[in-house]
Amino acid sequence: MRKELPQQLLRELLKNSKRSDRELAKILGVSQPTITRARTRLVNEGVIKEFTVVPDFVKMGYELLAIISFKSKLSGRIQEKAVKETMSRPNIIFAGNVSGGGKNGVVLSLHRSYSDYSNFLTELRREGGEDIGEGNTMLVTLEGFIPKPLSLSYLAEEM
Repeated sequence: MRKELPQQLLRELLKNSKRSDRELAKILGVSQPTITRARTRLVNEGVIKEFTVVPDFVKMGYELLAIISFKSKLSGRIQEKAVKETMSRPNIIFAGNVSGGGKNGVVLSLHRSYSDYSNFLTELRREGGEDIGEGNTMLVTLEGFIPKPLSLSYLAEEM
């Protein structure tokens, strides 16, 4: 297997993961079994975590993307609770640690309306209790002018 093949394959999958191994083999100038082995290796090594789509969130009924940063205690018990809470809420699409602005956590979540977002925030505060301190939110309107829509395909150009 060519040394650069895994990176070339990853670049092509970022552009369009729907393509077949046969199509990718033709583009990259190798055999279909070579592509299948390379894709399997990328998955097994954890380079590719999942194959998914980036839908049109508005057509799915979402109006808002909330970016919520907050200060939290970082004990093991709180981290376990955070994992359980975030994984139980399908509208949370990312949660992680951050630094800066006096905050150490961030949540990205999708909401069908402002009312939906407000209820979500109330639940988060109730569940977090004293473990979650001051927070800030930015709300992104998903309808209207979006100069660069969410897509991972842009990363293919940087590789």
